[in-house]
Amino acid sequence: MDANHYHLVSTWLLPATPARVYAALRDVGHYPDWWPQIRSVRRLTDHSGELVIRSVLPYSLRLTAREQLQDEAAGLLAAELTGDLVGWSRWTVRPDDHDDPDGTGTRAVFEEEVRPAKPLMRRLAPVARPLFLANHAAMMRSGRRGLLRHLVG
Repeated sequence: MDANHYHLVSTWLLPATPARVYAALRDVGHYPDWWPQIRSVRRLTDHSGELVIRSVLPYSLRLTAREQLQDEAAGLLAAELTGDLVGWSRWTVRPDDHDDPDGTGTRAVFEEEVRPAKPLMRRLAPVARPLFLANHAAMMRSGRRGLLRHLVG
């Protein structure tokens, strides 16, 4: 196993329509309003921006996200990532018919496949990988809670 390769998947079940969830996730510039670990977003072009992210561990990641796909009908948002992490991320937003038979809920799946570009992260990965994964999991739990408050508030 390559300690510097991460394929991360998180599923958020949310009591809001797919259209509302998709709109919130598409609006990356407002992530810091509801997702505490997204410290800042700076627009670079109409299709790219720089994000500064910091979760539990005492380091920040600076990423440039470039839009690859934005398809509301398919519920897909995808971006290429460069900077301290290199790879891609994707949101898939669908109705949550299984857990929500009345059709008002949403299943948002976040996938990310990345490799660290920061030399220190690459060197530490063989021993720190579990901490990096726990840090990501904490960030995603907090993001879900923040989006939930944003959607129902």
